[in-house]
Amino acid sequence: MKLWKYLVGALAFIGGMFALSTASKKKDEKFDNQVKKNEEQIEKVKKVAKKVEAAKVKTKKEITKAKKKTSTTKKQVKNTASAKKTTENFEKKYRKKGRPSKKA
Repeated sequence: MKLWKYLVGALAFIGGMFALSTASKKKDEKFDNQVKKNEEQIEKVKKVAKKVEAAKVKTKKEITKAKKKTSTTKKQVKNTASAKKTTENFEKKYRKKGRPSKKA
């Protein structure tokens, strides 16, 4: 009878070890699946980040180009204050007295 107890005990021990190993494998598979999903998401984010960085560089170039264009345009525009003053003097000098003044 003692031998029978030892055999049942050994089989129970082996069965317990088998049960523990399968449970740990399931946990490992879940963890591995989560890691794979996270890596895939990281790759997607990296691709999007590269596209955004490229767009950022392109936008910066366009902004600097626009700034240069506006600065050259501002340099080319003449001040109109002297022209306004000249027209006012001309109107004061040659406009008929009875005629109403020009309103801005």
